[in-house]
Amino acid sequence: MNRPGLIELFLSFLRLGLTAFGGPAMVPYIRALAVDRKQWIGEDSFRLGTALTQILPGATAMQVAAYVGLRSRGGPGALAAYAGFSLPAFLLMLGLSVIYFAARDVAAITAAFAGLQLVITALIANAAVNFARRYLDTPAAWLLAGGAGLWLVFKGNPILALAGVCLLAVFLLRDDQDTAPLGEHAVGRGPLHFAGWLLLGLLAFLAALYAVNPALFRLGLLMVKIDCFAFGGGYVSVPLMLHEVVEVRGWLSGPEFMDGIALGQVTPGPIVMTGAFVGYAVAGLVGAVVAAVTVFAPSLIILCAATPFADRVVHSAVARRVLRGSLISLVGLMGAVAVRFGLDIDWSAARAVLALGAFYALNRKVDILWVVLAGAGLGALLF
Repeated sequence: MNRPGLIELFLSFLRLGLTAFGGPAMVPYIRALAVDRKQWIGEDSFRLGTALTQILPGATAMQVAAYVGLRSRGGPGALAAYAGFSLPAFLLMLGLSVIYFAARDVAAITAAFAGLQLVITALIANAAVNFARRYLDTPAAWLLAGGAGLWLVFKGNPILALAGVCLLAVFLLRDDQDTAPLGEHAVGRGPLHFAGWLLLGLLAFLAALYAVNPALFRLGLLMVKIDCFAFGGGYVSVPLMLHEVVEVRGWLSGPEFMDGIALGQVTPGPIVMTGAFVGYAVAGLVGAVVAAVTVFAPSLIILCAATPFADRVVHSAVARRVLRGSLISLVGLMGAVAVRFGLDIDWSAARAVLALGAFYALNRKVDILWVVLAGAGLGALLF
């Protein structure tokens, strides 16, 4: 295998990050780069990493990028790939956040975001339907998803719903997956040690925030909590962030939070980058940086710590049931979020038609970016 330089890793994933629309859909492009073209890691190692990242919390594509960097250049390589892949999304989200909070009172901007809110409601509803088709295949799964959704509808903490469903899944769900080995190659304890240094760095960063500005500390701690429970990809962060940011702390209104998700859909990268939008709303540029660092750091630390034990983690029946439980809970939570978003919209016939049209387009696999842009354009013309 070829050994890349850290700058090469950073620039390669920076280029991928510029077009990283679609979340997990970027994984085949990462494979083409790392396995086929550059030959940084082998096929077996990549397959193992893909399976591992699906079990761990965090945005899947970003975790796969970090895994490639980790296996090809150790801890610094993971950091270089992670930073390169996320930087375009952060910079674009930051720029759009500045424009949004400066110009949101302009009539045309307000109308465009009215259209975007309808699209985001349709997007969340469509995601819930797609997840239901994939993961609700037994009466027990439907019962667990329904319980999680009702819990959130009545303003219960979604982290408790997620934890409860994952625990019940261990006992209620069957495990039918193949347990054949994926061909792991030993990596030693280097990634585990690097995870320890990253953890110390994160704790020092939070301690410095606490000393300098307790409000920034609370923002960072919240984002850490959200990332630690984002099993099953970035979509899990939506109900968690909605509950904490809108309902518990009141940092944003429901419509403002929807606008943040909309901006996340017109930028590359994972939907959890909405955290940078929240951070900017709370504390400007510094808040955006703090939120971006703390909403991605925990999952990188967990990935580095888990990689030396990847084969055992991937083939653990308990781990797979916990993952499936998180995905089942996501169905109910996303359905509840769609209902919550729908209640924040001032419905009319035109708005209903636009929302249904967006749902239909997304269900027919039209690219999310085009649906979002069309929603903004039609909103500006109609509302």
